[in-house]
Amino acid sequence: MARNQLRNSTPTAVFAALFAAVATSSCAKSAPPPSAETAAAGASAGTAEKAATSPHGHGAGGASAHGASPHGHGAGGAHAAAPKLSPEEVAAKEVHLKELVQLTTAGENAEAYWSFDGSKLIYQAHEGDGCDQIYVRPARDPNAKPQLVSTGKGATTCAYFLPGDKEIIYASTHVASPECPPKADQSQGYVWALYEGYDIFRANADGSKLRQLTSSPGYDAEGTVCSKDGSIIFTSVRDGDLELYRMDSDGKNVKRLTHTPGYDGGAFFSSDCKKIVWRASRPEGAELEDYKGLLAKGLVRPTKLELYVANADGTDAKQVTKLDVAAFGPFFYPSAERIIFSTNYGDPRRRDFDLYAVDVDGSNLERITYAADFDGFPMFSPDGKSLVFASNRNSKPGTWDTNLFLARWEESATPKP
Repeated sequence: MARNQLRNSTPTAVFAALFAAVATSSCAKSAPPPSAETAAAGASAGTAEKAATSPHGHGAGGASAHGASPHGHGAGGAHAAAPKLSPEEVAAKEVHLKELVQLTTAGENAEAYWSFDGSKLIYQAHEGDGCDQIYVRPARDPNAKPQLVSTGKGATTCAYFLPGDKEIIYASTHVASPECPPKADQSQGYVWALYEGYDIFRANADGSKLRQLTSSPGYDAEGTVCSKDGSIIFTSVRDGDLELYRMDSDGKNVKRLTHTPGYDGGAFFSSDCKKIVWRASRPEGAELEDYKGLLAKGLVRPTKLELYVANADGTDAKQVTKLDVAAFGPFFYPSAERIIFSTNYGDPRRRDFDLYAVDVDGSNLERITYAADFDGFPMFSPDGKSLVFASNRNSKPGTWDTNLFLARWEESATPKP
């Protein structure tokens, strides 16, 4: 659905297009999942096909596996819409975010991750109907011009700096084809494609001297980096399921970390690299059979997503959230005792996604953002003093652009009642 058609669309179709747009510029590990109502209406309005153009937007979507909502709360239309706050009311409630600055102004911009010296951001972006490419920009100058560091071919996702900030990694399909990947088969319902062409690459920070790190058949993507040794945690289907793996920065010594059926992805290390956090689906019964059948076709329809933590070698894995909705894009606080993430938990209709925080034991859930529509992909700066995230806030009328925002983080602030 073209953006100029959104004004005349039904509200449900508008939200379907909104999530499709964000997904097209977000990493495989954490694209915002639509509610069951959104997914079903999006398909009927012709927006599900557009959503399928995302080469990496793998979120929880599709009604049917649970009979109503994939999040276990029934169809979204059964709930009243959450009241929309004014910009002033949003600012008053977002007490942890100070000196908010918008870094980008148009298109789809997401998954901005800090360089280890805190001076730059690497992220993916596109405008129009093209595929995401990888860019680097100064972290604190909204007027700075971003530098293209990927090839400009195929689809790219999940970029990260290596320690020292002289090299980067990202996933790309350009070796398989210079064109954008084909759309997913929506005859299967609301699904995302796991493109076999995705592999992980390493390059100099300016994009030069590109070399391929993974070459196993099937999907390899969603890579992030340990600050201590440069090792990479990523998601792969090499063993028949979507599992987490860890490899050296040169692609050697690959070790599998997870072993439970379901979509394990979007993993990050703690700052000391002793822990990992990720989001996962855990389908059972008929949902598991549906999951396996789709996976065999290179498709995925995750159900609800919850957060998990474990030791960096995958041992002692524990479930953090039990929200029974969609939780994704987790990142550790500097202390590694708390996690910031995005979820639709706060909206009874499961349409709006906001940032929340929770202790690693699942206690002390706290809402961080209150803007309408979408806030996601949060990451603390290396010194813990700033937060970067993506948001639909401030979009021009009739559009739902996803832009990057930077805020000074004030941990001691107390929300007003």
